[in-house]
Amino acid sequence: MEAQRSNGRAGLARPVAPTVVVAETTVIIGAGPAGLTAAHELSAAGRPVVVGEQDREHVGGIARTVCYKGFRFDIGGHRFFSKNAEIERLWRDILGDRMLERERLSRIYYRGRFFKYPLETWDALSQLGIFQSAACMLSYTAARVRPRREIRSFEDWVVNAFGRRLYETFFRSYTEKVWGIPCSEISADWAAQRIKDLSMRVLIRRALGLGSRNGPVIKTLIDRFRYPLHGPGEMWEQLAKTVQSRGTVLKMGESVVAIQRRQGSVTSITTAAANGKRIYTGSHFISSMPIRELIGALDPPVPSEVAEAARSLRYRDFITVALILDEPELFPDNWIYIHEPGVSVGRIQNFKNWSPGMVPDPRYTVLGLEYFCFDSDSMWSAADADLVALGTRELAKLGLAREAQVVDGTVVRQRAAYPVYDGDYRRAVGVIRNFIEREIPNLQLAGRNGMHKYNNQDHAMMTGLMAARNIMGASYDLWRVNSDALYLEEESGAEQGSRMVPRRIEPDAEAQARVVMESMPSR
Repeated sequence: MEAQRSNGRAGLARPVAPTVVVAETTVIIGAGPAGLTAAHELSAAGRPVVVGEQDREHVGGIARTVCYKGFRFDIGGHRFFSKNAEIERLWRDILGDRMLERERLSRIYYRGRFFKYPLETWDALSQLGIFQSAACMLSYTAARVRPRREIRSFEDWVVNAFGRRLYETFFRSYTEKVWGIPCSEISADWAAQRIKDLSMRVLIRRALGLGSRNGPVIKTLIDRFRYPLHGPGEMWEQLAKTVQSRGTVLKMGESVVAIQRRQGSVTSITTAAANGKRIYTGSHFISSMPIRELIGALDPPVPSEVAEAARSLRYRDFITVALILDEPELFPDNWIYIHEPGVSVGRIQNFKNWSPGMVPDPRYTVLGLEYFCFDSDSMWSAADADLVALGTRELAKLGLAREAQVVDGTVVRQRAAYPVYDGDYRRAVGVIRNFIEREIPNLQLAGRNGMHKYNNQDHAMMTGLMAARNIMGASYDLWRVNSDALYLEEESGAEQGSRMVPRRIEPDAEAQARVVMESMPSR
């Protein structure tokens, strides 16, 4: 369940009678990876659970799979890879042999050419040509000889690690498309996390076959992963069936309009659906809905400081233009990063290459063209037909297909796909977290939007798992679940146990934003 954007409480129709629940019922808002994993853990222990989901058809949240005329596509691509053995085991138990082992192929498209990604030194240099390659190597050498000592921005970090030429070619355009923030304003600590342990030195050694393969895994270089036959949604659909078979109540198409609290606890939530409103009471609550909407739904309203903190949180929204092409094979990649500045598309998924089960007829291909925007942008409100036409034109402009090959298309908009880490988000989340832990401790936040943390589905699952175990007597700190779906990691760096996302540099806090040279990859 997710709060409606306009949910003014005045004039609300009288809710129907409360759902009958027994003591110790847990009410979970959202049937995504976090919510369903929490329900799985609680229901396995015989605990009564109610799960509410705003979407009328799909479970899985942003990890769902959409089916259009038999063609399946993700909201983004969702690889199944985790360093946490418990999460890996859970995936295996749920789908068994329907989990396919896949080889990763992803490339960068730049100026009409394909470059392997993760970058391979000789491939990149040979594709760029002798003069550009020489310029790149000179640029990299200059960065090594005279590195920047003051590393503040994403741009600073990448230029130091790869040289300015490679930064401009392979990093800048895509990053700015995704986040809508200039690279010079994105904090360097995000680069240090997202490109961790990767540098030209690593790439050159890898190209020469040097270095141990038994060392720590660099996630950027993972070349194999697992994937369900019918997409990630199959995982969450099966998990939903499992928890329902144990007695869990799953309510679809219900949006949160109010969360009642009194005497230091959340007591119930009120939802609105096509057939009216309902109240769900319980003793424990887990929320994976966006924090901004969660705080706005609390009744009585929260103090002004908390309300203002919630309103300040921002999200990057996401549009998938799914195109069906009358062509069995277009390109071999799972996905392609589009670094071409002349088009708006940021990434193209080829879902048939993720799994042959994503198309009902092997004569066709389904592509997902991904556009990153804010819901206030004109692109967000454009008509579906116009977006399909845009995607078709850009696909042809890139030379990846002819317009005549596109036989159909559809559009899916995803609000709040990525939490934005601007200069104030950390303070805002801290204010909200302190309020919830102090005033309504029987409410736990879990998942990407529930915690305003940019993370993968395995991380979201781990927060749901830990939240469920807390209800059963444990005392885990969900805010210390890190990006590899481990937990209770020592806190270090700017983000405590989270996968980094870009945040703006704060000009008046230079000392805090600075990343010292020791954080750079070893030379």
